[in-house]
Amino acid sequence: MLTLEAAIDLDDQQAPVNYTALNKQFIHGQWVDGQEDAPIDNLNPFTNEVIHTLHSAGTTDVDVAFEAAKQAFPTWAATNPLVRRDILLKAAAILLERQEEFIDWLTRETGSTYLKGLLEVQQSHDILVEASSFPTRMHGRTTTSTIDGKETYVYRKPLGVVSLISPWNFPLYLSMRTIAPALAVGNTMVVKPASQSLVTGGTIIAKLLEEAGIPAGVFNVVVGRSDIMGDYFTAHPYSRMVSFTGSTPVGKGIGRIAGEGLKKSALELGGNNVFMVLDDADVDKAVDGAVFGRFLHQGQVCMATNRIIIHESLYEEFKTKFVARVNQLPYGDPADKSTVVGPLIDHKSVQRILGILQSAVADGAVVETGNRAEGNVLHPTVLSGVTKHMRVFKEEIFGPAVGLVSFANDEEAIELANATDFGLSGALYTRDIYRGMQLARRVETGMMHINDQSANDEVHTPFGGEKSSGTGRFGGDFILEELTTVQWVSVQKVARQYPF
Repeated sequence: MLTLEAAIDLDDQQAPVNYTALNKQFIHGQWVDGQEDAPIDNLNPFTNEVIHTLHSAGTTDVDVAFEAAKQAFPTWAATNPLVRRDILLKAAAILLERQEEFIDWLTRETGSTYLKGLLEVQQSHDILVEASSFPTRMHGRTTTSTIDGKETYVYRKPLGVVSLISPWNFPLYLSMRTIAPALAVGNTMVVKPASQSLVTGGTIIAKLLEEAGIPAGVFNVVVGRSDIMGDYFTAHPYSRMVSFTGSTPVGKGIGRIAGEGLKKSALELGGNNVFMVLDDADVDKAVDGAVFGRFLHQGQVCMATNRIIIHESLYEEFKTKFVARVNQLPYGDPADKSTVVGPLIDHKSVQRILGILQSAVADGAVVETGNRAEGNVLHPTVLSGVTKHMRVFKEEIFGPAVGLVSFANDEEAIELANATDFGLSGALYTRDIYRGMQLARRVETGMMHINDQSANDEVHTPFGGEKSSGTGRFGGDFILEELTTVQWVSVQKVARQYPF
């Protein structure tokens, strides 16, 4: 494995790039080209134009980045907690000051609408502020010893080097929700963003932290093709934890590699989230929630509403009002601030979803609206007459399409809600809060929201799923637990008598 000094001339400091030239690797505080002769084109998903091209990182770049993080860890872990706090708070302030630039990058690189970009920047700001309190929340404890004359101390410590593989759908926030807490508690990091969001999931965050004063080596970004350096990155021996957000099949592979390396892992994977409308629900409010929960960021959200199940007594009323609302959603160019539904990330996604919809129609579902595309913009789509045997019910759609399902009673609603391998989020509408709470607790999911939609994320609450939706929890003290370890130190104050 190459040493850091052998790979980077530490005396050859390059001037930092600005916020419009972020197509480089960020390693040990320097902006450098990747070593692989494998260019990555960063595409605008609405226009399909190339924003810029980046030289892919390879295994050599990965080694150098992890070496930098390993060397930086002891000093960073011992840095005064108020210094770590202030860097995160400065990053939060810069993020708000340059908010429009970040939103513009999210629009150009991932097809985010202005509203979605604004929400994502605000969430990223909030997690930076929340994590700024973590350096002084590293609580250990003392406990009584069962051995005479002994004192027992439990210390909470950072893990070391944390690696992050971030997704393309909410790249800024879903990266920051690991980055900010990990740095706050004293870990150093190497980040591999998705190639479709290499800026908003990686290099623009590096620039933000660089401007906020992060020391060289504490935070590193390597952008590369997964077939070249993906498994190598995940398995790197210097990493003590892997954080990943993405699909369940990929997450299972990452979990396997992490387990073989005896690393901790936090995996937030797919979701097939239910939206339940009980027989006593306020239909108008339920429609409002379902429209937002399904069509935020074109439905490309892990906790988006994916299956809407409605009591048979309210089914026709809900369907009529829901379809009417969906028909009013502006779709098209995400750069237009009035747009609600922009493009999917690529044409492959469009074709995949149209295939799921075609399968449902062949099995008897009815297209109420949509089911056609212009370029990468899939028109908002609603299917009625969906059953649990259809692909549109079984699979995570990850796009602006949804099926409506009817149920006869609460028991059938719970059976339908749990008829999936996933268990990330969910929602339930009822006028009887306690009935709703009883039913919510029977749904096999990590999160459940009563009289709200499923796409909720608060930076201080436990975010994570059950079953095939992942392991671990993000948010507040829950992610602090994931990103730290404990050490038992005992002190024998009175000479101990041994049996031999």
